[in-house]
Amino acid sequence: MEKVSYKNSTDITKAVSKVQDAVVSVLNYQASSNSLESGIGGFGSDGSSGGDSNGSGSSSEEEASSGSGVIYKKANGKAYVVTNNHVVDGANKLEVTFSNGKKSTAKLIGTDEWNDLAVLEISDKNVTSVAKFGDSDALTVGENVIAIGSPLGTEFSGSVTQGIVSGLNRTVPVDINGDGQEDWEAEVIQTDAAINPGNSGGALINLEGQVIGINSMKISTENVEGIGFALPSNSVEPIISQLEEKGEVTRPALGVTLRDVDTIPDQQQKSVLKLPSNINYGAMVQQVTSNSAASKAGLKQYDVIVDINGQKITNTVELRKVLYNSNLQIGDKVTIKYYRDGKAKTTSLTLEEAKTTQQ
Repeated sequence: MEKVSYKNSTDITKAVSKVQDAVVSVLNYQASSNSLESGIGGFGSDGSSGGDSNGSGSSSEEEASSGSGVIYKKANGKAYVVTNNHVVDGANKLEVTFSNGKKSTAKLIGTDEWNDLAVLEISDKNVTSVAKFGDSDALTVGENVIAIGSPLGTEFSGSVTQGIVSGLNRTVPVDINGDGQEDWEAEVIQTDAAINPGNSGGALINLEGQVIGINSMKISTENVEGIGFALPSNSVEPIISQLEEKGEVTRPALGVTLRDVDTIPDQQQKSVLKLPSNINYGAMVQQVTSNSAASKAGLKQYDVIVDINGQKITNTVELRKVLYNSNLQIGDKVTIKYYRDGKAKTTSLTLEEAKTTQQ
């Protein structure tokens, strides 16, 4: 019986062929005394886990977890990989594995915990392909997308899953410091392409073979299926440019620590903050750093910020979104509306560079 060979070439196979060799596994080696437990969830506990928890490595270092990464640039004998911050968190040593199985030691160039991104530098010796970014703002709901990564570790590296764009401009709450409180809202692309632990940091591509997102997390509960999230490429590009250039992302700050007004008991809102009855929102100033932008602008402890440049501030997350997700730059002047002892006040403040965890 004669066998007939059939070469099936589709838009999907063509798109994958453009990118698959630019997607790598990222191995996180930690001291062997560290806990190697893995978990599944959102930022900080999703795809970095799910690698081979028994791992390999030297007597002092073992593979604690694994994720994925995307080679996006090649220059001067070096290549650069974007991945998630939580994939590389806590690493003593980092290593990437290419699609052909070859390995390369990776140097951590910079991280941004707020957007869960990291940039690694490797030798370009084994780099055969570099991914190109697409325009994530041009995506439409229902558009076909493809996820490429290493679910459950290097054994399944280069796995390809298909889905659609399920939603755009989604916001997902993120706990940055692990205290159980929401610190940030990540703006993400929602997709039903299967994203499993280990896929974090991998590529979400369109049918042109362009990277339009970096896979970051999924909702992983018993009653949920097919809800994964990726950081939009248009948000990723400027951040990794800063990380590559400076090793960090500089952001503007007021020079205060804050607390959400809605977490303060009503009695204290009235007796301490003396807020009017119609003001039950805002970001309360807990502490003002000496000689900071806030102190120079006259802000004091227990002031309640309710508006910055005409944008309503309901809580600290909204305040960070105004500072971090806008066109505001260090050195810009902003107008702040706040309440002090029940009276509405306004001040002008010159933004300074963020230091530590203060806003």
